[in-house]
Amino acid sequence: MTVRSITAAAGAACSAFLLLLALPGSASAATGQFRYTYSTAEGYEAVGFLNNPASGECINLPAPGSAPGTASRAPMNRTDATATVFLNADCEGDTYYTLRPGAGASDRLLLRSVVFS
Repeated sequence: MTVRSITAAAGAACSAFLLLLALPGSASAATGQFRYTYSTAEGYEAVGFLNNPASGECINLPAPGSAPGTASRAPMNRTDATATVFLNADCEGDTYYTLRPGAGASDRLLLRSVVFS
């Protein structure tokens, strides 16, 4: 093997490695279902859910009931990822709670947004 062919092979290997670094990674998602309870505008209790939610993205839950900004409650994390639920929309504020995979919380835990890790 000549020096020229070794240099060409090394250059090709380096280019292939850089190409792999430039390719976008696949989006990850929590596997399973996240559930929460809310009251409808008519006053009935209902269950909302997120199937296989995206990881690392804040998800605002639709405002339940007739009053805008009414919080949901009693989250159940039936996914394989940790869920951090926030009282405020957009996963902001100092009031949050972390649910490990498979865990649930009581009706007293209110939430408006969630992010999965």
